[in-house]
Amino acid sequence: MPKINNIVLVHGGFVDGAGWRGVYDILKNDGFSVSVVQNPTISLAGDVAATKLVIDSQPGPVILVGHSYGGVVITEAGTDPNVAGLVYITAFAPDKGESVNTLIANAPPGAPVPPLLPLKDGFLFLDKVKFPASFAGDADPKTAAFMADSQVPWGVNALGGVVTEPAWKSKPSWFPSINGK
Repeated sequence: MPKINNIVLVHGGFVDGAGWRGVYDILKNDGFSVSVVQNPTISLAGDVAATKLVIDSQPGPVILVGHSYGGVVITEAGTDPNVAGLVYITAFAPDKGESVNTLIANAPPGAPVPPLLPLKDGFLFLDKVKFPASFAGDADPKTAAFMADSQVPWGVNALGGVVTEPAWKSKPSWFPSINGK
């Protein structure tokens, strides 16, 4: 595969693209052209549309990188002919007909449970006090507190968005582990 210079970063639920800042800086310093999608997180279709707008604005083929729910978005958006590959960073990688809801429905016993607050007007938030430990454990305390206070409402329709054709079945895909191996 020829070197691809365009990287598109796709965030997960409860946060925005600013969470990619550290990765963005590293990739830019390495000479890559980097774009960050700002998903509305209201519906999977809307997030895929936002991602495709960014893909279409690139001067050539792209590598999509998704974190958490962003993995669902890149799985669906990645069938775009301008996508050369996908990278899943601690991300969902659903199969055809699956959604976040179906993937989390039968969590193994003892699996961590996010500190969700009660549904409000069709949107979810995480408990701000528990947010740093459950969602931003590797961030410094000030950054984790800021992330908790700047949460993006995550629409339950996004969690129910079903993948129609998983891009990872037809495109090169990588699932790096946390320790980089």
